[in-house]
Amino acid sequence: MQYFALLIGTEQERTPEEGAAEMAAYGAFHAKAASAILSGDALASAATAVRVGGGPDAPMITDGPYAEGAEVAGGYYVFEAENLDEALALARDIPLAKYGAVEVWPTVHSLEPARLLTGNDWLALLLEPPGSAHTPGTPEWEAAAARHGEFMTAAGNHVIGGAALHERSAATTVRVRNGEVIVTDGPYAEGAEVASGFYLLAADDRDEAVKIAAMIPASAVELRQLAGVSGL
Repeated sequence: MQYFALLIGTEQERTPEEGAAEMAAYGAFHAKAASAILSGDALASAATAVRVGGGPDAPMITDGPYAEGAEVAGGYYVFEAENLDEALALARDIPLAKYGAVEVWPTVHSLEPARLLTGNDWLALLLEPPGSAHTPGTPEWEAAAARHGEFMTAAGNHVIGGAALHERSAATTVRVRNGEVIVTDGPYAEGAEVASGFYLLAADDRDEAVKIAAMIPASAVELRQLAGVSGL
């Protein structure tokens, strides 16, 4: 089964030495997790985030992440794991878990990346009000899945990968403090919107990425450029 891990923490200014140490820590994590990591990367600064709201028929574009605060999404992974316990064991080894939080979501209908990711690619995080997030297998879910199928056909090769996510009750948050693993049910922060899925998009520039994101059948989309540093 595949799991989506969203890395959440404060953006930090690091010295070159601190940056090198952080990169080495992630390199060690990648070596340990090995083939369990299907994809992943850091995200460019939240200051460059774009929110696309209003749906495909009347998109509204605003700058900045969907949740204002000191802690923001800073990266993601997609894991292949036998079960949730195995996925959580991977999440707790992510270096950010020691000072931030990792949300782990089981996925539905995963589309594995068609190629290696670069800094020219984008993560589109799909957001819905809790009442609009449908349960997999229901007629409402199947109708939404059909709309996403139409989007993927229209977007063509711009869609590199992605997945739908199970409902909020299936999410789990992992933190590590002083060597102790803290696991809580639900996403890291309760809010007016919840993640319902994600796409990995290829675009020549920000304007093209926004144009593609505006086609996605979601209440809102947070668009974040990948940092292109993971080599995954």
